Amino acid sequence: MLLELTGIECGFGAPPRRVQAVRGVDLTVAEGETLALVGESGSGKSTLARVAMRLLPPDRGRVLYAGSDVTDLAGGPLRRVRRHAQMVFQDPFASLDPRMTVLQSVAEPLDIHHLGPRADRRDRARATLRQVGITAVQDGKYPAALSGGQLQRVAIARALVMSPALLICDEPVSALDLSVQAQVLNLLMDLQEERRLGLLFITHDLSVVSEVADRVAVMYLGRIVETGSRAEVLSAPRHPYTAALLSAAAGPWKPATAPVILRGEPPSPVDPPSGCGFRERCARASDRCARVVPMLSAGGAGSQVACHHPD
Repeated sequence: MLLELTGIECGFGAPPRRVQAVRGVDLTVAEGETLALVGESGSGKSTLARVAMRLLPPDRGRVLYAGSDVTDLAGGPLRRVRRHAQMVFQDPFASLDPRMTVLQSVAEPLDIHHLGPRADRRDRARATLRQVGITAVQDGKYPAALSGGQLQRVAIARALVMSPALLICDEPVSALDLSVQAQVLNLLMDLQEERRLGLLFITHDLSVVSEVADRVAVMYLGRIVETGSRAEVLSAPRHPYTAALLSAAAGPWKPATAPVILRGEPPSPVDPPSGCGFRERCARASDRCARVVPMLSAGGAGSQVACHHPD
């Protein structure tokens, strides 16, 4: 298993206004697999991704990479792990240094990690840029001179130049036009097949999930509420929140389902409801939902759901 997250908890601020962004999450990503992490804004997806990359320390829980515990690593040992696990952020312009050319940005990780002879690093960066569709003319340009789609390709090249085994993509196509989205998604899928990458793909767009995912994990208010294969989750959701997400989505891939109208507003992560965090918006909620936090339990061929009243 490339990535294993066990019992991850992570929060921000101090009581009584502390926000618990991630609450006891378990997650795995295998070699050559795409796990789509789905949920609305504020559900904790990006925080979980940063914990997985050890950009944030977890309050509790363990982070394992290729079977080795990296939770408490720092300095050189952590840097060596990051050679094999890279991240693509949502905003490529913010993740690239505006003072560096495209070629300099992509070659920089090789310089930081002292990978290969110095004379060969620019050649390796150029080869990776060609692989993602950036031309030689664009090598010397600065980020401000490129389009959003081109910048995202540069950001992907910057991650791939290290030849990682694991790639974490945090909403990498949400800010792009639909045609450019399709190009970037096709690029990621081609590269994954070619390199056998493990891919943690974070998104709120179920149409993207329908294209790229092998497995799906649905997150709500800091917890995973449903996991399963793409076919299981998208065609027969068992958690009411997953059903609501599917009802709000659009596209020819979507099965015919009755509209799901959620009541109320999303709860504050500063003061979440007792028991099930979704109960105040759920038509199935009972007294038990207010008292007991539902835990993930087996629901089918490899699927799990955290609900007292699934289906």
